[in-house]
Amino acid sequence: MNWIEVNVQVTHEAVEAVSDILVSVGAHGVAIEDPKLINEMRNSGIWDYCGIPEYENTEIVTLSAYYADDEKLQGRLAQIEDELNAVEERIGKFRFGNTRFRTVSEVDWANEWKQYFHVTHVGESLVIKPSWEEYEVKEGEHVIEIDPGMAFGTGTHHTTNMCMARLEKIVTPDATVFDVGTGSGILAIAAALLGAKEVKAVDIDAVAVKVAKENIADNGLADKIDVQEGDLLHGTEGKADIIIANIIADIIIMLLEDVPQKLKDDGVLLASGIIDDRVEDVKAAAAENGMQIDFIDQKGCWIAMQMSKVK
Repeated sequence: MNWIEVNVQVTHEAVEAVSDILVSVGAHGVAIEDPKLINEMRNSGIWDYCGIPEYENTEIVTLSAYYADDEKLQGRLAQIEDELNAVEERIGKFRFGNTRFRTVSEVDWANEWKQYFHVTHVGESLVIKPSWEEYEVKEGEHVIEIDPGMAFGTGTHHTTNMCMARLEKIVTPDATVFDVGTGSGILAIAAALLGAKEVKAVDIDAVAVKVAKENIADNGLADKIDVQEGDLLHGTEGKADIIIANIIADIIIMLLEDVPQKLKDDGVLLASGIIDDRVEDVKAAAAENGMQIDFIDQKGCWIAMQMSKVK
């Protein structure tokens, strides 16, 4: 299958709003090329950017998202343009030039991520290692070998990072974990490596299910993590000690209606992928469904919430 890359160049101020639009229309992730950040990393020497030239123009941020070239494509592209125009009507022009498109094969799409994705340390013990890189494991570390392929989830995005750091604090040896919208399976793998007894991973996207199963098998966890195609919690049986939902605010709000019935009385919901201007909406939905906010983490404009049932 071919994929269409949608490429939008915007101001720094518009990055989060445009990312939210691209994801809400159906992208599994957004690649962000921020020249200001790349220059900082290049000059610090902590990333593999030392060999590239320094950007002179740091005001233009390039966002790239990928959509399947199928019967839904034209509707998605039209919706993206409509929503971008609507935002510009409210806040003024933020785009540089027109939205650009190009066809990308599945193999090329997967390779696009490799230039941005390197070994990453998360929390106190988790290490994310791309399948194509070498890494010497240190004592006490849990290494996740991941190849995102066509699914969202390298673990380097703030939303996933915050979930992984929270999982370090709350996973127990007898925990049953539901990972809703598993993507590449990275959070399900993290939960299992941290000691969860049982992990059930669900995604509505058949491609994501395939990729998650491959990553789980590559990490030797096929006997501990069950992956199914399903719509949110409708693809799970029983109740969980921990429910992970690293999605977007609108889907989390929908999910909250079912969480109390699928979560044990002393269980925890980790909800991430929430842009900061949607926090109050999610808080209101949580209260309406008998959930309380126990912790809020923030990185950049992204929010993660840890919730439990109101006692």
